[in-house]
Amino acid sequence: MTYGGDAPIRVTRVTHVFPGGLLTLNDVTLHVEGGEFVSIVGPSGCGKTTLLNLIAGLVEVQEGNVAVANEPPRAGRRDVAYMLARDCLFPWRSALGNVMVGGEFRRVPTAERRKRARDFLEKVGLHGFENHYPKALSHGMRQRVALARTFCLDSPILLMDEPFGALDAQTKLQLEDALLGLWGAQRRTVVFITHDLAEAVTLADRVIVMSCRPGRILADIRVPLERPRSVRALQKDPRYHEIYAQVWTKLEEGLSETNSLT
Repeated sequence: MTYGGDAPIRVTRVTHVFPGGLLTLNDVTLHVEGGEFVSIVGPSGCGKTTLLNLIAGLVEVQEGNVAVANEPPRAGRRDVAYMLARDCLFPWRSALGNVMVGGEFRRVPTAERRKRARDFLEKVGLHGFENHYPKALSHGMRQRVALARTFCLDSPILLMDEPFGALDAQTKLQLEDALLGLWGAQRRTVVFITHDLAEAVTLADRVIVMSCRPGRILADIRVPLERPRSVRALQKDPRYHEIYAQVWTKLEEGLSETNSLT
């Protein structure tokens, strides 16, 4: 199944203020086409997660406009799946049971959701661990389960908030390859938040660079590297390093601009 073209995201001139007058986002415009993989990088506290929550319908839009698949955002939509930094697995469920849980809420027939769950566990490298409980799995394996659960939902839009941020370097690289494989097979629309510039460039079609709070978009950098990709191959590609340097330069410019105002 291919999802490209079915799930556009439109964020237009959005400003968001938290209680107490904390300006978090300032006049942010971001358009994501169906089937695109877009990474967002920026300093801590710049509003990256707030932007994701606005798209997910978890935070009310105050100023500007947000549209997801040509409709206002709304929590609980079937066409949107959200993967957090923490795996959030149910400790009383096996790996298979955790991957199946979304299908239960969406009333997918038992046989179908079990088959899909097994397929995705195999795709993330957990064949043979279907009946293991979270306490018996490493941190990286738990995140693999969470990744399988996210894709098993069959939602065309995936919102991912630093899903690999707490992992060790080796495990992170392995999961990046797993994500590239899953996304490449279906081309869902992904908005991916990360603090890791290398991860952003490795995964994305475009990298969005945000300023310090109040967050605004400093740069929208295309990543014209061929797909399918692998982490190992990209590390040897000089174009990858050029794009990485471009992203880092824009991020430094934003930090310097902020410092000059203080």
